[in-house]
Amino acid sequence: MEHSVLEERYRLSVERIREIERECEGDSVLRGEAAAYFKRQAAFILFLDGVREALAKESTEGLPSMEVLRERNERLYEDISGASYERSFANPAYAVALLGEEIGRRLAFLAAEIRGGIAYVYEDRMEEWVPCLEVFIEVYNLFEAERAGEFPEEVLLSELREALYYYVSDYCDVTVARRIREQVDPSLDFAVGIVMDSDLSDLRYLYRFGEYVTENEEKTAEFLNGLPKETIEQMALVYTEGYRKGFELAGIDLKKKKTVELRYRVGFERVLKEAMEQFMNMGLSPVLFRAAVGAANKRQHLKIGYYGAYANPQYEYDHRFDQALFLDKAFKERKLSVMRVVYEEYKELAAVYAGPAVMETFGEEPFSYKNKPESVHLSEKQKRLSVELSSQLAELVNRYIKGEERSFTIISWPTPEIGNDFEEIFRETIRINTLDYEAYKTIQGALIDALDEGEFVEIRGTNGNRTDLKVALHGLSDRARETNFENCLADVNIPLGEVFTSPRLSGTNGILHVSQIYLSEVEYRDLELTFRDGMTAAYSCRNYESEEENRKLIEENLLYNHKALPLGEFAIGTNTAAYAMARRYGIISRLKILVIEKMGPHFAIGDTCYSHSEEVKVHNPDGKEVTARDNECSIRRKEDQAAAYFNCHTDITIPYDELGEIAVVRPDGTRIPLIEEGRFVLPGTEALNENL
Repeated sequence: MEHSVLEERYRLSVERIREIERECEGDSVLRGEAAAYFKRQAAFILFLDGVREALAKESTEGLPSMEVLRERNERLYEDISGASYERSFANPAYAVALLGEEIGRRLAFLAAEIRGGIAYVYEDRMEEWVPCLEVFIEVYNLFEAERAGEFPEEVLLSELREALYYYVSDYCDVTVARRIREQVDPSLDFAVGIVMDSDLSDLRYLYRFGEYVTENEEKTAEFLNGLPKETIEQMALVYTEGYRKGFELAGIDLKKKKTVELRYRVGFERVLKEAMEQFMNMGLSPVLFRAAVGAANKRQHLKIGYYGAYANPQYEYDHRFDQALFLDKAFKERKLSVMRVVYEEYKELAAVYAGPAVMETFGEEPFSYKNKPESVHLSEKQKRLSVELSSQLAELVNRYIKGEERSFTIISWPTPEIGNDFEEIFRETIRINTLDYEAYKTIQGALIDALDEGEFVEIRGTNGNRTDLKVALHGLSDRARETNFENCLADVNIPLGEVFTSPRLSGTNGILHVSQIYLSEVEYRDLELTFRDGMTAAYSCRNYESEEENRKLIEENLLYNHKALPLGEFAIGTNTAAYAMARRYGIISRLKILVIEKMGPHFAIGDTCYSHSEEVKVHNPDGKEVTARDNECSIRRKEDQAAAYFNCHTDITIPYDELGEIAVVRPDGTRIPLIEEGRFVLPGTEALNENL
């Protein structure tokens, strides 16, 4: 849309919304809860209009005081933060209680979409914000007409459904197109400009993103500002070098790539800026995009991109399946059609996209989500559509950003939320992220040599852990040149410390159990998965009293609505230093899976680690080729990609203190013990026990 036309539509919308706010206070036909809803949303929109004017002024006159910025930030997020959320119309439980189930759910969805206006205003994305304002006015007009007696309530609901459906569907060519461009087009440099051009010693820059900023983000930035330049360079280098090594080990020519996508949490800009400069020295332009704010682009409650503090994790969780309000076959085809057109238009940029470089954080207090019945959920038909859409989107993306031509890296750092030992834990994390490459290469090589003798591996739990699992391994035709396990050191997956394989599904049977684990921000208690020939055949947990609720939790958040998933990865974590640190400071429950997976054996359900890049030859430092890159599911890609890939990969780790035994079983039935009662017993691996 042309900017002048957008501006005119914007001003007309704001003036009408100003009238709506007055009408809801005075002589409008709307009364009670409906009037309260529209009045509150109108007030928020008008506040954002004031913020937009302030941002325009600040772009030429400079930022106001920290006090003014903090107050503005609090007002932007006060509706969903803390106890305020209990009386927020963005809370489905509150909206349904006051407005009824059908209308309440839809108006809670609209309130959440309106909250996306924060991002649109800060980035001046009027092409997305104006349609949101217009649908708000349209919905208000529907309510006004219904209350005036122009049509009955059942017609109101029908019209409301249609208005919201077409708002999401019609503007896919704007919202979805923007999301694709953000990933590959370095000219969309809103966040890059903030990081590169700001004086990072002046913490007011944190408020330029429009993300929720708390004391934690300020303390993180302040702490990093106090570190020596050499330390910041070291932190950035392990991240950027890991990325470069990923390409080198996979035999991919990084010189053919032009852009690197960065993901991180606000507060770490000093490290990020140094990393950007190092990436630019490699010939890569950084791209940064905000975690999605609209339902058309969200992936459940997950934050993919850059993001600030969670104003309220429950709010994100309550809206994780908002797509249930519009997902049907027509929408699926509409979104796919838009993506095909956009990727074709930007295919040259997509071809030189190198992949993501991710900086995770840990230390946040674990949050227990409430599974609210008022939140919308996918129907069985929609679950099938969601799986189909995910599969077709992945196939489309891989056509333009080929899996065998890209790589990634991921690293994790603590935040001050972890407690009084933050600075000590941070120093320990730097040490763990830079452990001796050569020492681990040798130790993990000994493990791999033993594992390659096996037909399968047996894993059994102890201390209440009920794991009893047999993992089948692929056959090797030439052990002098081939191996089943990759020797994972400090490259794409930091910190170092694991050997992993894609198991043979046939013959992989048994039970995997963990007493407590956090996966994608969700806690699972007594999680148990049963495998038959490598596929999940049964599953349970004890989060809720109702077995049905427990099954639903696993189906939605671990199986991603698939009927069953394969065991895509089996690995043995060797980073006992990370485990010792976590135990010493009592922070195991606050670690992300990136670190947790190095602290014991782990098992990933979903795709293999080589998903979409199985044809790329991978070699260990000793020169052996890792040949176990496929399983019985992924090999189907040659005939039917939809049957080959599941587009998810979730690691589940058994901690050392719940681990009774890991043993390799040779074809003749003899055994090679690797770990017994949580200690490494294989000759050549004893040094790992020093930390334990």
